[in-house]
Amino acid sequence: MEPHLRAKGKHFYTIGLSYKKADAEVRGHFSIGNEAKKNILLQAKEEGISSLIVISTCNRTELYGFAEHPFQLIKLLCEHTHGTIEEFEKVAYVHKNSAAVAHLFKVGTGLDSQILGDFEIISQLKISFKQSKKEEMVNPFMERLVNAVIQASKRIKNETEISSGATSVSFAAVQYILARVPYVSDKNLLLFGTGKIGRNTCENLVKHTKNDHIVLVNRTKTKAEEIAGKFNLVVKDYANIQSEIATSDVLIVATGAQKPTISKELIHSEKPLLILDLSIPRNVAVDVTELPNVTLVHLDDLSKMTDRTLQRRKEHIPKAETIIEEIKVEFDNWLETRKFAPTIKALKNKLTSLKEAEINLQRKKYSDFDEEQADIISSRIIQKITNHFANHLKDENTSADESLELIQKVFQLQNK
Repeated sequence: MEPHLRAKGKHFYTIGLSYKKADAEVRGHFSIGNEAKKNILLQAKEEGISSLIVISTCNRTELYGFAEHPFQLIKLLCEHTHGTIEEFEKVAYVHKNSAAVAHLFKVGTGLDSQILGDFEIISQLKISFKQSKKEEMVNPFMERLVNAVIQASKRIKNETEISSGATSVSFAAVQYILARVPYVSDKNLLLFGTGKIGRNTCENLVKHTKNDHIVLVNRTKTKAEEIAGKFNLVVKDYANIQSEIATSDVLIVATGAQKPTISKELIHSEKPLLILDLSIPRNVAVDVTELPNVTLVHLDDLSKMTDRTLQRRKEHIPKAETIIEEIKVEFDNWLETRKFAPTIKALKNKLTSLKEAEINLQRKKYSDFDEEQADIISSRIIQKITNHFANHLKDENTSADESLELIQKVFQLQNK
């Protein structure tokens, strides 16, 4: 694919870094906000870069564009972020031409995401594409490529199960609650502690259940109040933990203690109680399961659910790759056609001018010359001749470059 990706001495490059080699701190140095993104595009335009797309998420920062040398893109990135060239070189990757195309397909379809099958990235790509288009930084190649990636993403989403199931523990916790607690928006949910997974679970519960009376209890009340404000929770005193548990349907434990904070002695109710222990080490004593009304689920159980999900997702990778390959073949064919389209056009123009000269000559020679008829016949012959040449160039057994050179030589074509 290499030669026909070139545009006047330029190549198509991807330069970037991702979670695979760059830690969160380094990724932060190369993070690009909206203002910086716009400035990168404007500077790229000034520097003669014909087409550029900039992607920046918490997991990756990438530039896709046409340049004489990848350093042009690396320099742009470093000038508009807090990252240095030395830092970039330690964790970066640079892909050229067909490898850059393949990389964008992989990224855009979630196959390169930290969580396999994450479709968040395709919306980021669409936003970046829109922004580049607005700044007139999208050439026909880039437009066709991004649309092909969007099409691949859509097909993979619809035709495979690569994005099914829960993949984060807090999401798995919410799914578990939603599946096992009927009418959850009317139930009493209690969060004990302010551990990160517990907070995320609560935030997701607020979002998915529309439950507006989730109670938060924490040993330090000020911290509880600070978090409650963010997630729309009700704060109760730690001293009331026993009575709060008695009225709860679901208890989420996210304390950071080294020993269990919830045990059988604290539970004094007979109604069904689901306890989710989202702490390491375990913060709920196993003796709670001696109570017939209590169901205990630990973080490890939820992690197994997410591990199983990711394993199941991996089974769909070959199907996803087949879809990408199909769409990539279509894209490559389009690219091949673009490569020889100027020569076919020049050939058609050359034959048309020969036809017009001949018709002019015949008109002068014969008074009863049927110009209209001659025009129709010769135009059809020209179309058939150019179709023959086009089909010859499309043939995979043909060396298109050599054929193009020969056609240009024979017909003395100027199609540059």
